[in-house]
Amino acid sequence: MLTSQHPEALDADSRPLHYRCQAAAYSSHAARSIPLGTHHTTSPRLALRWLQERTRHITDQLDPAYAQPGLHWLIDEAEHERALTYMATGTGYQLTLRDENVHYVLTAHPMGAAS
Repeated sequence: MLTSQHPEALDADSRPLHYRCQAAAYSSHAARSIPLGTHHTTSPRLALRWLQERTRHITDQLDPAYAQPGLHWLIDEAEHERALTYMATGTGYQLTLRDENVHYVLTAHPMGAAS
């Protein structure tokens, strides 16, 4: 049997979390980061998909030797499950890729209860 509650009866902990996803490049020669994109979503799975998409974009532009860690991450199902678990339980997830002079940081983290 299904039961429902009025929205007022739901506590903040039962509301879906919002997730903020970001990608940035950090050069050893620059004082600041270079934003590569930001995305907001309400699902850890959608946050993971965004991370995968941005990782593909970045690895497509790297030399093959530097692209290998990102390409491996893209097919690592166990790591994807770990990322989903982290995000679903309120912990952020970070992936860092590097080339000679730049490192790329991709993150997804919960923003708290939805308003």
